[in-house]
Amino acid sequence: MATSVTAPMVGKILKLEKQVGDTVQEDEVVLVMEAMKMEIFVSAPVSGTIKNILVEPGQSVQADDLLAEIE
Repeated sequence: MATSVTAPMVGKILKLEKQVGDTVQEDEVVLVMEAMKMEIFVSAPVSGTIKNILVEPGQSVQADDLLAEIE
């Protein structure tokens, strides 16, 4: 069962720190987004492997949008 990584607020994806297949530890940064003129670091809620990344740099997202999945 995959665990979701979701957007904490409305913003824009700046860069991906991890790619599909990469392993991550809990609280490790998966991607960076911009919101309210600040960089927001979106971290992994669990340790595992990145199964899917559903966004790309420059893409706008809404609060709670699914950004990635970790297995």
